Amino acid sequence: MDTAYIFSILQELIFILLVFGFFLGYGIFRGRQAVINVITGLYLALLISLEFPYYDVFLAQATTAHSESIGKLLLFAIFTFLATILITRVMPNEFREKKFESFGKKLLLAVAGTILIMVFSFHVLPVTEFLTPGTPIQSLFAPAQYFFWWLLVPFVILYLN
Repeated sequence: MDTAYIFSILQELIFILLVFGFFLGYGIFRGRQAVINVITGLYLALLISLEFPYYDVFLAQATTAHSESIGKLLLFAIFTFLATILITRVMPNEFREKKFESFGKKLLLAVAGTILIMVFSFHVLPVTEFLTPGTPIQSLFAPAQYFFWWLLVPFVILYLN
């Protein structure tokens, strides 16, 4: 193992821990329903971004693959934000709980959100521009034959919640 390989694994672990920490913190401070709304918003943003016909218009100023990737990530973040706002307005806020009440369920929801972001990162979003290919984490999430199954895992967790 060389130093670059270890650095790339650490970089991906930090990415996973940051995403998990975001979902867990969001669940603690905003509640389980807020995390469920974000996860549902991510699914809706996936559908919108896969069929969005105007990427070329928004990314016309992008001169490099790196800037194009950042543009696509920003558009996906906007889609997710708007979809989450829509879901928040439609879904009732039925879980009135204290910050650390139902902590196990919040942990499960954080795992579901992390899995969803990781799967989107390797199959939908151009995150591979920023990560080094060939790490064990990518071998877990990146194969195309696992994409469908990884998309189902958050649904199962939402059902169990």
